[in-house]
Amino acid sequence: MNSMLPLRETPLDTPNPIGLDGIEYVEYATSKPQALGQLLEMLGFRPVARHRSREVLLYRQGSMNVIINAHPGLMGRARELSEAPRISAVALRVHDARAAYAYVLERGGWDVPMHAAVMELNIPAIHGPGGSHIYFVDRYREFSIYDVDFTLIPTVDPRPPALVGLHFFGLVQYIGRDRTEDWIAFYRELLGFSVLPDTQRFGILPKGKVLASPCAQFHLQLIEPAPDSVAARDVELFQRLGLGAPDIGEAVAQLRRNGVEFFETPLTHTDVRGALTQTYLGSVMFELVHAPQR
Repeated sequence: MNSMLPLRETPLDTPNPIGLDGIEYVEYATSKPQALGQLLEMLGFRPVARHRSREVLLYRQGSMNVIINAHPGLMGRARELSEAPRISAVALRVHDARAAYAYVLERGGWDVPMHAAVMELNIPAIHGPGGSHIYFVDRYREFSIYDVDFTLIPTVDPRPPALVGLHFFGLVQYIGRDRTEDWIAFYRELLGFSVLPDTQRFGILPKGKVLASPCAQFHLQLIEPAPDSVAARDVELFQRLGLGAPDIGEAVAQLRRNGVEFFETPLTHTDVRGALTQTYLGSVMFELVHAPQR
C-alpha cells in the first residue's frame, strides 16, 4: 500500500482536523467597488477576473486573492451592501471541503444556506463574526474555483507577482466584551487553532489574543473593546487584513510611493515590526507585519 494517502483521504483526527492549508481569499462587500479597487491597486493588487453572472471582481498579487463583492440582493440582511467596505467572508483552503464542512457542523458551526446559480460552484460555509461567512475550498491547485465562476480579464497577467514579498499574515477580529474565551473555543474546537503565549507578539499593535492556524500559515488576533468603551462593546467583525512583509521598511517605502499613507503617531508608528495604514473609505485599513516570505 502506498504510504502517501491522497489528499481527500486525509484523516480528520489529527492536530489539523480539517486539513487547513491557508487562506484562499478574503472578500470585501461594498456598494462602491471602484473606490476599493483603486485602494487595492495602490497596495499592489491587480484585477484579474470577473464573475460570470454577478458583480464580483477578483484581485490578486502573488499568492493572495481578494474579492470585491458588489452584487446586490443575495446577501441577506446581515450582509447588506454599504458604501463603507467590510470584510464579508474569508475562504479557507482545506484538503476536502465536504469533510471539513461536516466536521465543523458536528461541533456546533452554523451552516450558511447555499444559493449557487446554474453553472456556479456550491461552496460550503459557516457563519463567522458579524454576519460574515467562512468558506471551505478544496479546489485551489491546478483547477481552482475561479476556473468555474470567473472569466479572466483580457490582456491582464492572471498571476501578477507580489509587491515586495507581500503575503497573507492573518486577520484581526474585533469581539464583544468578555467574549475572548468563546471565540477561542470556536476557532480551537472547529478549526484546530491554538492560542499563542502573550509573550509571542507580532506587529505594532500587540493587543488581545493571537491564535495560530494548525497549518502554520496565518494568524487571527482577537481584540475586545477597551474597558472604557461603550459604543463598540457589542461590535464583532473581521476588522482588518494583515499582510506579511519580509522587510517592513522596504514595503512601507514602496507603498508610500504608490500613494498609501500610514499612521505615524507617538503610539502608532512604523518600525521594523510592522506598520498600519490610515483608514480609507471610512472603514478599511491594512496592517503590515514583519514575516519572512514563505
